[in-house]
Amino acid sequence: MPGVSGATSRAASGATSRAASGATSRAASGATSRAAGAWRALVRPVVRTLPWRAIGVAGGLGLLFAAAPRLLGEDATGRLALNALRMSALAFALGAAFLLDDPARHTTAAVPTRRAVRHTLRLALVVPVAALGWTVALLLVPAGVRPPVGGVTLEAAAALALALAGAAFAVRRSDSTRPGQAVAGALFTTAVPASLLWPERWALFVAPDDERWAAAHDRWTVLLCAALAVWAMCGAEPVRRRIGGGLGSRS
Repeated sequence: MPGVSGATSRAASGATSRAASGATSRAASGATSRAAGAWRALVRPVVRTLPWRAIGVAGGLGLLFAAAPRLLGEDATGRLALNALRMSALAFALGAAFLLDDPARHTTAAVPTRRAVRHTLRLALVVPVAALGWTVALLLVPAGVRPPVGGVTLEAAAALALALAGAAFAVRRSDSTRPGQAVAGALFTTAVPASLLWPERWALFVAPDDERWAAAHDRWTVLLCAALAVWAMCGAEPVRRRIGGGLGSRS
């Protein structure tokens, strides 16, 4: 009968659709579970190889700098507080320069997980620690002499990003498993003269009451974006050419 045949066809079609939908859902769920398991398996070895000692020493030094205005009490000035926080930011950045130090680098280069993922995971594990440390540093400075939080935090973020970009560049351009010391040394020897010799036309290190404060932080924003771009580009896997012109393996 036509009515019975049509109903049977619709029922069969619905059952097929539900079965296909269920299979797709199960496949997606399985893929998500496998990805989560892969991330969990990757987190533990990354946590073990992170340079916590260097990061901790740099963070402690940064907090000592930030505490200087409070230790001086009523003798502390806004200029002193600003310089103390800038030195604190530099200390945190020097610690970040060691982020990609990895004694097992040449072993992990052969695993399926891409370098960009490994770098991002290292950064994701350290960012909360850095954010907490910087928050404590800001709170250590007495409110009466504390510089604008947004502006000085932007400077700290740019310094941190420059250190990360330097570390990523060193990893991409060399085979060293511990480039942090060289990157930190280059950052320190560049930052100190820059604070003294930077051209006034493109001033970066200005006081909050200076009319160039806003323009200076526009430049800090550019530095931050440029450093993040370098970090991202250097996280890509390099393709090495074999002798003879063929494409080589990624490392």
